[in-house]
Amino acid sequence: MKKALCASVALATMAIATTPAYAGTAELLKRLHEKGILSDEEYAELLAEENKPSPAPAAAAAPAGDTMTRATESVDSSRMVRMAASGIGLEVGPATITFSGSVNGFYVHDNPATPTARTAVTGGIASVGANNSSAIRNGLLPGFLKVSVATQQSGWDVGATFGMYPGINSTAWGALGANNGGQPTALATAGIDFRQTYMTFGRPNVGTFKIGRDIGLFGSEGILNDITLLSSGTPGNNVAPGNTTLGRIGVGYIYTDFQPQITYTSPNLKGLQASVGVFQPLSSLTGPAESNSAPGFQGKVTYDGKFGDVAARLWVSGITQKHDIVGGGSYTGSGVDFGGKVTVGPVTATGYYYTASGLGTTVLGLFDTGLPQTGSGVAKRDSSGFYAQALATFGKVSVGGSYGESHLDYASNTDRLANPNLLDVNSSYVGQVRYGLTSWVTLIGEYVHSKAVAHSGNKAESDALAVGGILFF
Repeated sequence: MKKALCASVALATMAIATTPAYAGTAELLKRLHEKGILSDEEYAELLAEENKPSPAPAAAAAPAGDTMTRATESVDSSRMVRMAASGIGLEVGPATITFSGSVNGFYVHDNPATPTARTAVTGGIASVGANNSSAIRNGLLPGFLKVSVATQQSGWDVGATFGMYPGINSTAWGALGANNGGQPTALATAGIDFRQTYMTFGRPNVGTFKIGRDIGLFGSEGILNDITLLSSGTPGNNVAPGNTTLGRIGVGYIYTDFQPQITYTSPNLKGLQASVGVFQPLSSLTGPAESNSAPGFQGKVTYDGKFGDVAARLWVSGITQKHDIVGGGSYTGSGVDFGGKVTVGPVTATGYYYTASGLGTTVLGLFDTGLPQTGSGVAKRDSSGFYAQALATFGKVSVGGSYGESHLDYASNTDRLANPNLLDVNSSYVGQVRYGLTSWVTLIGEYVHSKAVAHSGNKAESDALAVGGILFF
């Protein structure tokens, strides 16, 4: 009974903060009872205590104090649930639990290139098909729901994060899990890409350690600063859409991916911060079978500063991993990227560039190797890419545009003879308009022209329109 009474008193105490002053405690208890905050039994017990006669003046006991105050002080605050100081969440004892998420959807109409012998490009991102296609689908981002728990223990800031990324489209589950192709049929189900499961611990003067699955370091700034992250960009397969579109993946940068890792991030020193990590080694998606003996390594350095009215973010990152081929031989995939974002008044401009060898040009390990020129080793394909974009915001309206390219070279003369239609250049133009309907909801319209050119001279071009919206909380 006492515990239940204390809980009711805690509620009553919160009500006091928003209730006009009354003549006395008895009147307040009566109002709380009338509102149903106090049960009949609780009301009777508190009222009886309030009406007890005061102790004789001769008694040396401490002042009785207000009944409500004494009752509230008896509540164990470590067992109370409180609203988090910021964001959407709550504080439970020593821990803060926060929730964040996003939902998006777009109507995408794609006008593909007509399939002929001259539009065949291996690795091209421009769509090719006999008919136009329409889809209601996610953009470059699927939806997501993140739950984070943070606390401080023994002087350490400790946290855990779980991130679920469901798409709105049905998926045909396969080798790539939820990122496999779509299945637009009745009775199919959407896929959930559980991208994030990691723990962190750190101190302000030491830095932060992360263990688990999260976004990589190499290439992360390329996608996180891309304006198509909130929209569609190049659709990819619009006939049977999967969890996401391509955005500008393979048309300016290699997809960073979410990967198992152990990383360390330094303290922020006047805007300068560095991260370095050991990563699960990835096997090639298109090369020979691998049995890798060493992990991958990635690192990133960022700088955030303000120079008068100009705000800037600069970055450089790198990746390297040795690939051991089953049956003998090996190769090392590596790459580096750098870029910057500058904001002056209502305009934000971004520039990005990468160069790589043995990484591919769209996602890590896709079209990364070719046939060797001599011997049994594996020859690497070199790649590079860039994009430039600008976004201007005037009140609730933003207007932006970007252009980007990705290049892929042959690994050897043997590779050239065996794959004449291998991609040479993927490129796209993007025009975008945004309207901030509320602080949570942004409506977006976009036009995308995509082009793929093979080393043979084959070429495919497609055009897409996307209209929809995205919500963040």
